[in-house]
Amino acid sequence: MADRQMERRLYLAVGCGAAIGSLARFLSGYVIVSLLGLNPLCSTALVNIVGSWIIMAFATLTRPDGRLMVGPVSRNFVMAGFCGGLTTFSAMSLDTFILLFEGDWPLAVTYFISVVGLSLVAAWMGYLMASRFNRLPKANQANR
Repeated sequence: MADRQMERRLYLAVGCGAAIGSLARFLSGYVIVSLLGLNPLCSTALVNIVGSWIIMAFATLTRPDGRLMVGPVSRNFVMAGFCGGLTTFSAMSLDTFILLFEGDWPLAVTYFISVVGLSLVAAWMGYLMASRFNRLPKANQANR
């Protein structure tokens, strides 16, 4: 019975995280395109880059030797749910193919390589920052 309850909690956590991540992606698109007047490619690129940083930083902070102790429900809420809902490889693929179909090969190639490259750099930065945070001395529990 406890396994079933845990399974339901995981599903609910991933679903809620995905809903929040998808809403964040939609709102970022609205702000970037409608309010700031930037190209929709910027919105897709930004959520993929930011999402790459978030997932790697969180994964590093919550690994067994990490600074944050979270259970599988919280970990799946952030990583599978929120980050899965926020990032959008499929939209990036669609944008790239639309550019290719329109004959704008240079922009398509530049866009794809830039987003993938910057996402990997963001993930690396998330890892470095979280690893450094993990190494900071922990507050003395006896002084609390």
